[in-house]
Amino acid sequence: MEKSARGNWVDSDVKMTGKTVVITGANTGIGLETAIDLVKREARVILGCRNMEKAEEAKQRIITETGGNEDKVILKQINLASFASVRAFAKDVNENESRIDVLLNNAGIMLIPKGKTEEGFELHYGVNHLGHFLLTNLLIDLIKKSAPSRVINVSSEAHRLGSPKIDWDDMNYDNNYSASFAYNRSKLMNILFTRELSTRLEGTKVTANSLHPGVVRTELSRHMFDSNISMWRTAVKWIVDPLVYFFGKTPVHGAQTNIYLCIAPEVENVSGKYFKDCAIANENGQAKNDLDAKRLWDLSVEVTGLSEGS
Repeated sequence: MEKSARGNWVDSDVKMTGKTVVITGANTGIGLETAIDLVKREARVILGCRNMEKAEEAKQRIITETGGNEDKVILKQINLASFASVRAFAKDVNENESRIDVLLNNAGIMLIPKGKTEEGFELHYGVNHLGHFLLTNLLIDLIKKSAPSRVINVSSEAHRLGSPKIDWDDMNYDNNYSASFAYNRSKLMNILFTRELSTRLEGTKVTANSLHPGVVRTELSRHMFDSNISMWRTAVKWIVDPLVYFFGKTPVHGAQTNIYLCIAPEVENVSGKYFKDCAIANENGQAKNDLDAKRLWDLSVEVTGLSEGS
């Protein structure tokens, strides 16, 4: 089968006619660029966004860049730092949508000051992992009914930086908080979640894969140099900013692996893999630990309340 990408750019005219895609964090960055591309391919795209004012601006940009496909762009509010908001979003989708062909868990936070979700979980853990874990499980029956279908989790090469490990006794990073390690650990969780999800989806014709989009010039790193996080980050701002500007990917470039996993026919039966630059990559050893993947799944079920029924 011919590959749908040349290098790290998607090179395919595959259409998504009749398909529905749910994208979290689709009002900016690579999520927005992915939405624009998929609407051009005639997909119906549901933008799950926290800030509805920015979401409306994103919708208008999508409509403008895709030639007025207003009916293809649906806005729904979701705050991944609130289980109640995630449940409300999922309820809305389940009651009003007949299918989900692709769920792209794209939203995320990065290197933010220490904080808690509505339920009291550390923000990187709560938003980057638990929010998407809960959302995926609440939508999974509809995704299965729409098979062949796909779940895609945006992770990062940061999952290997500093050799992060999950501290099962301090999931909320109450001790010795580090924004960097909290972010890195949440990206490790994304891959472990994908690994266990893929195992549980065997035989359903639903695939689950994770990806690294690259170092992208987006709003995601806007907190990286906040002086209230640490002084050294402010000091290195003048070194890192130019490097990201000149060598980092644009949002369009950074969205390519998202797009590839959404549309490529050759990955329809590929599951449980980690991708970067539109190709299977090698995650680190910690991310391949099946025991940790199962333990994280069981813990996540418990803390999100899924063990008590959805």
